[in-house]
Amino acid sequence: MTEQTAPAARPAGPDATPDTAPDAAPAPATGRRGMPEKRVAIARAARTVFGREGFTRTSVDAIAAEAGVSKRTIYNHFADKEQLFRSVILEGASTVAATQAKIADRHLRKIVDLRTDLVDFGLERVDSLTTFAEHWALVRTIEAEALHIRPAVLEAWQEAGPRETHRVLTHWMAEFAERGLLVVPDPAEAARMLNLLTFLAVAQPTFYGALPMPAERIAEVVEHGVAAFLAVYGAPA
Repeated sequence: MTEQTAPAARPAGPDATPDTAPDAAPAPATGRRGMPEKRVAIARAARTVFGREGFTRTSVDAIAAEAGVSKRTIYNHFADKEQLFRSVILEGASTVAATQAKIADRHLRKIVDLRTDLVDFGLERVDSLTTFAEHWALVRTIEAEALHIRPAVLEAWQEAGPRETHRVLTHWMAEFAERGLLVVPDPAEAARMLNLLTFLAVAQPTFYGALPMPAERIAEVVEHGVAAFLAVYGAPA
């Protein structure tokens, strides 16, 4: 697991993309030159509306109203609702994965005290639930509506976000094993375990930040998670 465990990809239902463009061919998804601010406004509005209403219930009309643009303007930038959804979830996943990679580098590159450094790493990762609240609202949408989202879209999101974060954690588990800090027969499995016991132990009960957990409780969960992780993978004294 990384950011979260995605539901198994399944064929989308017939209502997977109820909003499609008019018969006229849309402009390429890269947008028209001279109008980057429109695309930014559309993406911002889409994150807000998709996070609030979900994928299937959101209409292009609602996104247009939130962005303060016409429906036609949206279709000048995106072929349909699904492409817009895919764009914003991939952007969010990539941004969060890159941020978490920097957090890992900051806390794990130079270990002073393994337990303390892992706890500090876990706590800063949990902070992303607040820092990137709109992204995690989209994650809630993905988990709730996987049956209505095409498998290819779910796969692209997994690759950009959850799997990338898992690859980074796997790298550090292997690094710690080489340095004699941990006993890790399978770095990928150790990465999943650390993620489950720290980040996901806070993210899932709070529905990815929707129901905030007191700071003291977060610290307790992460500390206990790290202790359990080290009980399995810690190197002999």
